[in-house]
Amino acid sequence: MEQHLMTPVEDPDALPQPIGEYKPVDYWQAHINTLFYQLRGDQQRSFYQTFASADYRLAHALATDYFEQVVKRDKKTAAKSAAPGDAAPKSSLTVMEWGPGNGNLAACFLSHLQRLDKAGQVYPRVRYVLVDSHAPALERARAHPDLIPHLSKVESLCADVENMATIADGTVDRIICNELWNELATKLIVKKGGEYEEEHLRPNLNERKAAAIADWSGFVRAFDAKDIEKLKQFPPFLDDLIWEREYHKVDWKDVPYRKTLTEFMKAIDDEVLVPVNLGACASIKEAKRVLAPDAVGFSCFDAGTADMQVLNDPEKPCYGQFGGQYSFMVNLALIQAVAKHLGITTTTIETQREFVGSRLGTNVMTLMDLLACHPTVGSKVQPWQLDQLTLKTIRTLNDIYESPYQRKIEFPLRSEMPAEEREAAQGTLLSMKPNGIPDTIAYVTEEELSQAQGDLEQLGYERESWLMALGAPPSPVEYYHFAFRP
Repeated sequence: MEQHLMTPVEDPDALPQPIGEYKPVDYWQAHINTLFYQLRGDQQRSFYQTFASADYRLAHALATDYFEQVVKRDKKTAAKSAAPGDAAPKSSLTVMEWGPGNGNLAACFLSHLQRLDKAGQVYPRVRYVLVDSHAPALERARAHPDLIPHLSKVESLCADVENMATIADGTVDRIICNELWNELATKLIVKKGGEYEEEHLRPNLNERKAAAIADWSGFVRAFDAKDIEKLKQFPPFLDDLIWEREYHKVDWKDVPYRKTLTEFMKAIDDEVLVPVNLGACASIKEAKRVLAPDAVGFSCFDAGTADMQVLNDPEKPCYGQFGGQYSFMVNLALIQAVAKHLGITTTTIETQREFVGSRLGTNVMTLMDLLACHPTVGSKVQPWQLDQLTLKTIRTLNDIYESPYQRKIEFPLRSEMPAEEREAAQGTLLSMKPNGIPDTIAYVTEEELSQAQGDLEQLGYERESWLMALGAPPSPVEYYHFAFRP
């Protein structure tokens, strides 16, 4: 049995204090994610950002795609009508968003759909359902300022996407989820000499934070019971967890799709850890059940890979932690195999960037991708100097960038930035227009980059570099779009 610490101990002579027992990764993942969203849900953007939390182009691509598909389907239905002269009654359209975050994607989707639908063919029929397992998250999403004009069309459903018992079979037209699968139940499984083992974790609190908690037994009880009100009485602790891990034989009664999984693992070498996204597989099964026979279908956007060579790499990043929360790489190849097992014969896997660009009729890249093209990135410069470059790049692009939404960019300045540079950076931030680039991971188009080419060159960017980046192949772990229709 292998065992080691995932996080170094501050004082080698002191020991971290256990606050739980060894249990499978997916158990502790669900436990910690519950604590994270209830203790830190309103601070989520302080720890990580998503493509949908401030930017609008993913939502616009989804709205464009949906509008075109519904109109095309309506025309086909009308053509098949027994009485061509009679217009068939238009049915209502249920669109679901699983894991709506701060509500920005829903707001931008509905706003753009309304703009596209000049004849009132689609938007008036839409019923948009926000789905999340945490009620406060739904309240935060509904409060988004740009969603308020659409609230008459918006409903909330507090439910787990793995088991949506209240939703009838074949009643949903469109399901969208963005960066959700990486948070759903995931096991880490490894093959060793013909046997299968899974990773188990044990949580500990580092010695410094443990010493600061006077009522230790009370803290442990509250942690075990997920007693949020009690935990709020203790110092913040999620950043101070130390995880031990060991490996146990897989209990197959807790793992569905055994045949599909073991067949998949034949292509994986011994001792190579593989994420098994059970929650994602369960959500696929539910999506298949609730989608109508002629539905536009299911779309999930998340970070992962379908490349078996990458999945077979022992050095791949199976997960990361953000603010204490676990985020797992999505094993798209296995999910595709499970979808086939469930009778879903045709699936689409494309990069998110390809999806956005194709639906909006242009080439896109993120601002972060552009920054990576700058010759100073990767060299020995201070982090605050990279922040300077980021702000100057945003300011340059803002001269030609026009968002249909008002967003104030959030960009905390590093404390170590020298005073004079900090003052200049603060001035740059204050000069940002409200309809400019909303976030550091926002999409920019090839046309915008070309228009700003001269100014970008003055900052040190080379046209050839960002043109190559626009057409570059996906990274080993990339943001993908996984889709299927019933």
